[in-house]
Amino acid sequence: MTTPSPAAAALDRLLDIMARLRDPQNGCPWDLEQSFATIAPHTIEEAYEVADAISQNDMPALKGELGDLLFQVVFYAQMAGEAGDFAMVDVIKSINNKMIERHPHVFSDEKIETSHAQTVAWEHRKAEERARLAKASGREPSTLDGVALGLPALMRADKLQKRAARVGFDWPETAQVLDKVREELAEVETEIKTGGAAERLVDEIGDLLFVCANLARHLKVDPEAALRQANGKFERRFRRVETILAAEGSSPDKADLDRMEAAWQQAKVEERR
Repeated sequence: MTTPSPAAAALDRLLDIMARLRDPQNGCPWDLEQSFATIAPHTIEEAYEVADAISQNDMPALKGELGDLLFQVVFYAQMAGEAGDFAMVDVIKSINNKMIERHPHVFSDEKIETSHAQTVAWEHRKAEERARLAKASGREPSTLDGVALGLPALMRADKLQKRAARVGFDWPETAQVLDKVREELAEVETEIKTGGAAERLVDEIGDLLFVCANLARHLKVDPEAALRQANGKFERRFRRVETILAAEGSSPDKADLDRMEAAWQQAKVEERR
């Protein structure tokens, strides 16, 4: 009899723990109350915590966050098993098969020499899979199939634009995207000046953000990463503003805007040293 690997034994232990948590008689009340819909937000949060640990190069934290993310998968598999839909073994078999099918240059005799060629082949196989799924569901396939609705809006904008660009629906030059940014900004300004309705402002701001995501794509900048970096920069500098004001016996809610702006500029100068 083959002894299971440490990883397999640990996964089995985790599956046993999850089953205990969902035991109808002796399980955890909170875990028993959950459904796919209630767990989904936690999964998204855990994925972001994984990304945060990576951005901070915090390996101990990453180990823990990956465990939390794995637990989400186990949770879904347990609930699906209870409903008779699928089990954890089916989840693992599914990804095993998918990886083998999408890497014929590794698991068969097909040859792909460069990472670019691999990316093209990968996307081609994914497109074939999406077409099969569309046909099975009785609808016409679309280039935009498979771009998840649950993605963060900025990330989804980037993915939608990349899909459209693959079939030629794209500006050939970055300068044209810049012109579109200016056009959308002008439309926002027009709505502000004319006292446009709230829904019109939402629409125009959305257009502006969408085309800014397109500009980032043309410049080969990840818009989600860029905004995350900007968020971090703002948080860092604002916390420094609070520290500067506190040293004067003040705080943002007591200082006027001119004093806060001066402290902000000081924080910027300090970062550049």
